Amino acid sequence: MTAVGNEVSARASSARLKDFARVATARVDDAAEAIGRIFCPHQLTPVDHSERDFSAHHNCADFDGFSVNYVAYGGSVAINPGCLDRFFLLQLPLSGSASIRTAARELTTGPQHCASLLSPTIPTEMTWRDDCAQLIVLLDRKLVEHRAAALGGVAVRPVEFDPAVALSGPLGEMLSARIEQLVTTAEQVGPRKSLSAVAAADWREQFLNVLLDGQRHSLSSAIDVFNGRTEAQPAALKRVRAYLETRATEPLDLAELAEIAGTGIRALQLGFRRHFGTTVSEMLLDIRLAQLNARLKTARPGERIVDIAFDLGFTHLSRMASAYRAKFGESPKATLQRLS
Repeated sequence: MTAVGNEVSARASSARLKDFARVATARVDDAAEAIGRIFCPHQLTPVDHSERDFSAHHNCADFDGFSVNYVAYGGSVAINPGCLDRFFLLQLPLSGSASIRTAARELTTGPQHCASLLSPTIPTEMTWRDDCAQLIVLLDRKLVEHRAAALGGVAVRPVEFDPAVALSGPLGEMLSARIEQLVTTAEQVGPRKSLSAVAAADWREQFLNVLLDGQRHSLSSAIDVFNGRTEAQPAALKRVRAYLETRATEPLDLAELAEIAGTGIRALQLGFRRHFGTTVSEMLLDIRLAQLNARLKTARPGERIVDIAFDLGFTHLSRMASAYRAKFGESPKATLQRLS
């Protein structure tokens, strides 16, 4: 057996789900093609001079609507699947590390540190380093989206998760334990038998409920409201906020705003505190600061900060400057100079 063959064999012996082997190769093209058939087509490229160290293993126990997988790469590899399209991937690192870049966020995962949860509609690129191995739970996209819609009382739509799962937190610890239990169960049952329909459904339900309830995603707020964990913002307060956004340059008139809301002034103030976590005047200030920032970014040559500020209803320039710095991390002058 060659040195590469010995390396592939050694890594296979330490793998999980060994009886469910699908891929074991030291050839990059073979790995990309075979693993791509199981997951989705993707680009696979050794990096950091890892061509000689390359190997790939993929073991997969497949169930109704989900699967649990062991995937390991020798050396370091760049993986570019684009959008996963048909499924969600929960990736739990066992060794090495993975750098993951999505359209909205970058993160680094590693054992006992951070796992990743990839959504099918978000383009993703990954680099697995230092002989990275991961346990991966694949969940069917339709199952997740239909369950999220039912929990949130809304029409079925794409669900996009925060991709970082802290393994030191309660959710990460729970998911780690359940994935380990699922892998152990699959290993005990073996590939020649199958989990009963009831057992498979129970595992599927556990992952759906834990992820949709425990990890923030694009329908989390709708689910919280629909299940009574938080209150929906009353339409009256939304009308007042919309009014403030369109009339931000005008003087604040609490009596007029209360009339728009159909309440008394005191009830309006309490409603803002309860539902927005701020006061009416603080929200107006925040809207004006956002408009000031936008105006400074599009200012014409020769326009002065003081003139723009007065146009937007600011009357105390030093307080305005302090509030602007607190919100944007720089002075109005710095914003204007940086973009001029």
